[in-house]
Amino acid sequence: MYQQKPTTLLICALGGEGGGVLSEWLIDVARASGYAAQSTSIPGVAQRTGATTYYVEVFPVPMAELAGRRPVFSLYPAPGSLDAIVSSELLETARQIGNSMSAAERTLVITSSNRTLTTQERMQLGDGRTDNAPLLDLVRSHSRQHHVFDMGEIARHSGTIVSAVMLGAIAGSGLFPFTRAAFEGVIEAGGKGTAASLRGFARGFELVQGQQSQARLVQDLLSDSEHPAQIQQAPRPDFIQIFPPAVQDIVTLGHARLVEYQGAAYAQRYVERLQQVLQAERASDPAGAHGHAVTREMARWLALWMAFDDIVRVADLKSRARRWQRVQGEVKAGSDDLLKVYDHFKPGAPEFAALLPNQLAQRVLAWDRRRVARGQDSWALPLKIGTHSVGGMIALRTLAWLKWLRPLGSRFATEQALIEQWLAAVVAATRRHWSTGHEIALCGRLIKGYGSTNERGKDNLLHIVGHLATTDSFDSDEEARAKAIAAARSAALADDAGRALDQTLLLHGAPARPVKEQPIRWVKRRPSQAGAAS
Repeated sequence: MYQQKPTTLLICALGGEGGGVLSEWLIDVARASGYAAQSTSIPGVAQRTGATTYYVEVFPVPMAELAGRRPVFSLYPAPGSLDAIVSSELLETARQIGNSMSAAERTLVITSSNRTLTTQERMQLGDGRTDNAPLLDLVRSHSRQHHVFDMGEIARHSGTIVSAVMLGAIAGSGLFPFTRAAFEGVIEAGGKGTAASLRGFARGFELVQGQQSQARLVQDLLSDSEHPAQIQQAPRPDFIQIFPPAVQDIVTLGHARLVEYQGAAYAQRYVERLQQVLQAERASDPAGAHGHAVTREMARWLALWMAFDDIVRVADLKSRARRWQRVQGEVKAGSDDLLKVYDHFKPGAPEFAALLPNQLAQRVLAWDRRRVARGQDSWALPLKIGTHSVGGMIALRTLAWLKWLRPLGSRFATEQALIEQWLAAVVAATRRHWSTGHEIALCGRLIKGYGSTNERGKDNLLHIVGHLATTDSFDSDEEARAKAIAAARSAALADDAGRALDQTLLLHGAPARPVKEQPIRWVKRRPSQAGAAS
């Protein structure tokens, strides 16, 4: 650090995250430790709930050694002159780096890896999220040292707000010449909620110190010329070795999701399907010039589709221990508080039919259609289950245990048939023309949600596959076909009603989606109050 200049820190927080409390803690611990310090808050409403920065300067020499002299502080941070940036949100960190606040040769960056989506990201019908990879690359390339971890998750598990975790990270980094006891002392002086704040502080402190210790160990090993061969990578599962490094991370996540969803055999089916895509991609792009993007996209969207939501899945998610812990953290329930949680369900005929064999399922669905045709509402069973009670939890766990029935049900067979249809189109198109296969693979993002939203997404995907991906209407012009598929996918994601998709299909010589019949319900008008009085 620059010993004759103040140590400078920029704190970046969103609304309600305690950034002001954090800056006050830092000033209090500095003054209690005998150091001169100053902080300035710079409010802003740039994105999400409002982004506020707090600028802190601490002179690294105790007041007792200054012989009556007093340091001169600045009110605002100067670009490139910061010793550290601490941020509770990844995009906010990138925004400050984009403002030239961080210098690669000087600035320590401590940031949370979690995201609070912007309004623009939330408005997209598809996946409108900003990719984290470029943001992390920006942090790495514009920092002297960096620490990235999920501060929000730590705060929730600790039952506190993220500012306590940020304080622990600052203390663990060694940025300021204060002891851990001094940091903990200012938290304890706060009164209410100190136990939870100390838990969050400790976790942030240990994470940053642990990362620094590991970095020092690696540096020592690399600098020791006598033991260069001792550094080895941990062994990976056998199935991962089949895939190129560019897709191994996403395949690992997809495999783990499906093991949890239905078991090892189902996850192996996922791997076998991806192998078909990989073989097709290697045939059309043997040099891997496109980074195996088709296999990567299929690994992502195939895993999500194969782990489709049903009542068994919902019961499993709602009865997990970590869900209860999350709820406790969100409501800030203490050990002496009584917490009751009620979950409302309304499964209908399609949800029950999904677990039945096809013949029984068709009978149930036909019966429900006759109800609707007679003017009645579709059958559903409203349920209110207290998941805090033994009986409620047993009911949910029993339903979650029924996942062994899933492969015997009608919906499982239907979903697998649709997946195979999409998979076959991707494999065939990729062998023929890489870009076409890539565009069909990206159509997997149309499958989302549940109920009518999920059904509409599958209908749109299969209509695009059936009329743009596999027909001869493009006269072997595969580039035009790929562009048409991309345009249709974008239109489907941009307009929930489907009018934009129909127009795009017609523009490229494909038929619009067929109109689905909808029952018309006639409701007898009740006489008005005025008519009844007369």
